[in-house]
Amino acid sequence: MTFTSPKAVLLIRNPTAGRRRRGLVDAVVQHVQAAGWTVDLVDTAAVGDARRIAESCDAGRYAVIAVAGGDGTINEVVNGLTRRGPGAPPLAIVPLGTANVLAYELGLDFKATSLAHTIMSGRAVLVHPGEASGGGSPRCFSLMAGAGFDAKVVAGVSARLKRRLGKAAYVWRSLIEARRYRPVRYVAEVDGVRHEAASVIVTHGRHYAGPYVVAPNAMLSEPLLHVCLFERWGRSHTLRFGFALLMGWLPTAYGYRVIPGRDIRISVLNDAGEGRRQPVQIDGDDALTLPVSISVGVGAIRMLQPA
Repeated sequence: MTFTSPKAVLLIRNPTAGRRRRGLVDAVVQHVQAAGWTVDLVDTAAVGDARRIAESCDAGRYAVIAVAGGDGTINEVVNGLTRRGPGAPPLAIVPLGTANVLAYELGLDFKATSLAHTIMSGRAVLVHPGEASGGGSPRCFSLMAGAGFDAKVVAGVSARLKRRLGKAAYVWRSLIEARRYRPVRYVAEVDGVRHEAASVIVTHGRHYAGPYVVAPNAMLSEPLLHVCLFERWGRSHTLRFGFALLMGWLPTAYGYRVIPGRDIRISVLNDAGEGRRQPVQIDGDDALTLPVSISVGVGAIRMLQPA
């Protein structure tokens, strides 16, 4: 995209994200300002601030709304922009979080010069976020919603632990969840067709947990979701799926399937005596509780990727 006037960007920053990359935001701001742009930097102070700022800011003032944070902060901004409708400015990403899945999905470079260039002259991609509802207000997601093992891992990682250990927090929690594993069975109804699985991830993109691929044919620009079914039960299969993900083998792993769909409902078939809440993670945050309904959202936003 090319902009005439106004050459201004609103940069929404989560100051607690990416402590190991504190200088990245400053460097991006310096490059953008050196090109003659105005940058208004606003820090969030609490959960929900990023969504509120994105939804209520003066859209006429800004050519771009950028967010510096992890996938959870980005999710808040996506929810705010979706509520604004088609007149919302395009969204640019300065990745600071633990996984930064959306950054990989958009093909972003993690260098300040490249990120600044994408803010000022990136290519806009129209994205139809997914929408999940169940036991609360509907929640949009740019990337994914998950139930089962990965959702329990996400629910068990506190913000404090994530800041302290980074990605290692998820490895640690995965080992805990593998040890306490129970063969809970879930039902995923995809466009009216029933499937059973040990875990379910509904994704709008190819990647998961950073650069790892779970749905090779998924595209952000396509108004279609992909339902990843982990069909084998047991602790050994859970560990095998995790190893296959890290090695890049998951899409062809035995007992794993990906089904495209637009309307999905996930519920618990048998909790195997687990007797605890069955969480749903949305873009890496513990957000909802099963059962949940998921569909392609009505609204759309523009996201900037390298030209």
